[in-house]
Parts: sequence; C-alpha cells; structure tokens
Amino acid sequence: MALAAFFVLGIAWFSYLTWGIFSKEERARQDVAETKAQLASLEARQATLDSDLNELDTPRGKEAALRDTLGVARPGEDVIIVVPPVAATSTTTVLPWWRRFLDWF
Repeated sequence: MALAAFFVLGIAWFSYLTWGIFSKEERARQDVAETKAQLASLEARQATLDSDLNELDTPRGKEAALRDTLGVARPGEDVIIVVPPVAATSTTTVLPWWRRFLDWF
C-alpha cells in the first residue's frame, strides 16, 4: 500500500513538473511570435527611413526639406502660408421655459 502511494505521489509530482515545462514552452513560443512581429515592424520602418534618407540625399530633396522646415524661397518667389479656416461659433442659446415665460411680462 505504501509503495502504491509512493508511486501515485511520484506520478503527481512528475505531472506537475511536466505541466510547468509545457507552460513555460508555450510562453516562450508567444514571446518569439511577438518578437518576430516587432522585428517585421522595425524592418518596415527602417526601409521607410532608408528611402527618406536616400530622397534627402539628392539636391532636390535637400531643397524640399529646407523649404518645408524653414519656409524659405528662392529670390523672386513668394511664400504663401495657408491658414485653416476658423470654425464658426454658434451664439444662439436656448432659454429655459421659465425664462421665456418671464420675458412676456
């Protein structure tokens, strides 16, 4: 009887250890998947930044960057600054019913 209890406890302990290993392995797989997704995102961003750097390396790109950031123009050119329209504000207010009633008097 004691030997059977020992084997049952041994199997339970082994199952507990095995379950811990499997849960750690699953967590590691999820971490790998997240890391691969982050890597793909960073590689796409790097490709975009590389293309932007290549564009800025040309004389036309340098001129466009100066015009955009500093707002400069060549001699004889005019700089136009476009201002967004101001949203119309409504000044109409609805008076409460009691205030409208008192306004009759």
